[in-house]
Parts: sequence; structure tokens; C-alpha cells
Amino acid sequence: MRIHIIGTGLLGASLGLALNAQKYQVSLEDTSPTAQQLAADLGAGTIFADGSNGSNGADDGNGGDPQIVVIATPPDVAAQTIATALETYPNATVTDVASVKTSLLESVRELVEPSELDRYIGCHPMAGREKSGAIAARSDLFTARPWVICSDENTPHNRLGEVVAMAEATGASVIHLDPRIHDAAVAKVSHVPQVVASLVASQLRHAPLEEVALAGQGLRDVTRIAASDPRLWTQILAGNSEEVRSVLLDLRTELDEVITALEMGPGATGALAKAIALGNEGHDRIPGKHGQAPTKYAVVTILIPDTPGTLATLFKDIGDLNINVEDFRMDHAPDQKLGIVDVSVVPATQQELEIGLLSKGWQIPESAIEKEGIA
Repeated sequence: MRIHIIGTGLLGASLGLALNAQKYQVSLEDTSPTAQQLAADLGAGTIFADGSNGSNGADDGNGGDPQIVVIATPPDVAAQTIATALETYPNATVTDVASVKTSLLESVRELVEPSELDRYIGCHPMAGREKSGAIAARSDLFTARPWVICSDENTPHNRLGEVVAMAEATGASVIHLDPRIHDAAVAKVSHVPQVVASLVASQLRHAPLEEVALAGQGLRDVTRIAASDPRLWTQILAGNSEEVRSVLLDLRTELDEVITALEMGPGATGALAKAIALGNEGHDRIPGKHGQAPTKYAVVTILIPDTPGTLATLFKDIGDLNINVEDFRMDHAPDQKLGIVDVSVVPATQQELEIGLLSKGWQIPESAIEKEGIA
């Protein structure tokens, strides 16, 4: 299958890398010659050849018209680029990777003839990084990630099948959603989290260094995506403004309740407890591994020296105990060359893991077995 990708940023270049690895014929096009050349040099595809191949469309550089054209441009030019691609490649299926679907579809509908819409299928791979550009591209960016496809009863089955096959070739898991349901969902799980992360991080701008030095893994978890590209996210938020605003209004209501409770002092602890408890309830609905139902894991904390090879040795020892690591996180002790490793395991294996690691000389602070007097 021949794929032509217009836009060679993080998503476009990553898609090219993933499809090239699966032996697809991929051509690249970008308004920036430098970005286009970089993506090609990294192995994302061949550079677009501008010229006719004797058919109704332009040559994709691979000796024939592309079967799929993927628009991976910034959101503010995606609609016009989609319309141009539908005209330039009259036989191709045109799709995109934009994170907002309803407003984009409405804009495309205003630019093209109704008959051309049958060849446009909106997509949104739920993958990304806080870094941008082709230099940040990865061939496994979409692996095991949701890839939303928005189609309807008028979408030709053969074109839908091509897009599904392309998405699955990247290792993604295809999900079919109505555009409005998609936009409401991403407002909650992606767009508002970006706003909140950015607002929390902004509170650190003028904080004294001795205060910021106290930062632990919790702050890093909350603010990781605050390093995202402001230009891109301005376009994303503006494109999904109605849904994002709705969620933020609900968030503001609950935030106002917390602020009021704090103003009232010790007599309003119930409101504070309620806010934390509701957060627990929402957190418990986040899917677990492989999209399965959330699972409660036991956490074993290990202190490790900050030296080369130590982490690899720890995981080897856990593997030798035949215990599966369900999740993992690491923090660093302030002013000490120590790593604080939290390993999540099935609760039934917690005690076995602690006994095994202690026997191998690992330091486990306040382990359950020590509290029970086993060790």
C-alpha cells in the first residue's frame, strides 16, 4: 500500500517510521524543506516528487498515486490541506491525525463537494510526546495506543478497511467513535489535563529555588506534559473550545468548593475529604493494563544506589524470583545518591517479593514482612 504523508512533525514522521518498518511505500511532503529532509533522513519515507505520473493525481514519488493521503499538519491548516488533497488525489482516501474532529469535519464540509466527503475519514491516534518535530519521532509511538477512527454509514467499506489496516500496521488499537463523542472524550482525558498541568507548573515560575528543590515524583507526574508546545496546544484547545470549556466549568465549581472550605478553616474538613474521595472514585475508573479493568496492586519500595547497572540488576533479581512487574516508577532522594523505586505487583506476590529482595541484599524501608516480624 502506498501512503503519502503531508506534514513531517512528530506524528507524521513517527507514522512514516512505523509504516516503513512494515514495508509500506511512504512518501513525505512538508512546506518546510528542512523538516521534510530531516524526516526522510531519519527513515520516515522518501521525499515527495512533484509531477504527474500520467494519472489524475500527482506522483507520490513511489511510481503511482497514493492509496491513502495522511494529513499531519498543524490543526489550523488541516482543513484546507485535506480539501487540497481530496482535489489533488481524486482516487485516494484522505485521512488526518488531528486531535479535534467535529470542527475539522465542519470546516472540510464547507470547502469540498458533498461527494468528496466519502473519501475523507477522520482519525486521531491517541499518542504523542511532550517533545515535537521529526527529531522526536519514534517508530513505536503508536504501539498499543488507541487510534480513533470517525466514520459513518456513508463511508465506503473498502476505504474504511484501508485506513483500519494502516492504523493496525503501526501497532495501534482501532476504536470507532462519533466525532462529537470523540471530542467530549479527549476534552476530559487529554485537553483539560494539559491545561491543568500547565497551570500547576506556572505556579513555580517565581517560587524560591529552595521551595522548588522539595519537588518529588508527585509534582513531576502532574506537570510532565506542561513542557508541551504552546503553539500546537493553542490550536488544539481553540479547536475543541466548547467541550474543554464545559469540563473546566465543572472543575472550577469543585475548585471553588475547595477554596471556600479552606477559607472556613478546620470546620470544613468534610468538603476537603469529599474532594479527595471523588478524586479516588474518578482515578479508579482509569483503565488498567492493556485496557483491562483497573486493578489494585501492592507497591514494594526499594532504595537503590544511583550507580550504573543497579536498576538492571534489580529487575534481573525480580525476574529470577519469577514475579511480574505490573508497573514501575522511580524518584530520587534529595541530596543523596539514592533512587527510590516503587514496584507494583499483584498483592499475592508482595510478601514473596520482599522476602526475596531482602535475601538478595536490597534495602526495603518499612516492608510489610518487617512489620509482621517475619524478617
